[in-house]
Amino acid sequence: MVAPHPSPSDMPLKERKAEARRAALARRKGADPAGAHGAALARHILSRCPPPPGALVAGYWPMGDEMDVRPLLAALAERGNVLALPVTPPRGQPLLFRRWRPGDALRPGPLGTSFPAESEEVRPDWLLVPLLAFDQAGRRLGYGGGYYDRTLAALPGAVAVGCAHAVQEVPEVPAGPQDARLAWVATESGVVKCRS
Repeated sequence: MVAPHPSPSDMPLKERKAEARRAALARRKGADPAGAHGAALARHILSRCPPPPGALVAGYWPMGDEMDVRPLLAALAERGNVLALPVTPPRGQPLLFRRWRPGDALRPGPLGTSFPAESEEVRPDWLLVPLLAFDQAGRRLGYGGGYYDRTLAALPGAVAVGCAHAVQEVPEVPAGPQDARLAWVATESGVVKCRS
């Protein structure tokens, strides 16, 4: 007799996350063929949940099919917000952030990232967070390194806004107690205020 295939809820969390990552990467592939989602996301964030004046905003330099937050970063710089980009530290540590302005030089970092070549380290108040999948409760599926979970735990009071394509929404992201939740998720279709 063949043993039945375990249901997703019977699988260990690590396996459920790995399966969810594979599906999320496939869903995200080619999500923005015209390259217009970043500008739409910027409009939605600026109208629905803009960072307050004077907030130090940490963005990210998009990789592959990630939501492009560069239009938003340019708009925030014009509004006078101080910006930063993350620097990926050794595994097991939270992200570091360096001050950045549009046009500043970037250097390649680990895992395909880019970060400011020369600038001061800063502590953000407001973070734009990349992701693979999200749900209405603010659960976020990342790449598996835990960098943003550790970072958000180290920044109590900072506002975390997930940035994604609308196709990245799922009914429920597999998550454990150490997985940080997002306050908001913005896509090209609008902004979700996440349930706690």
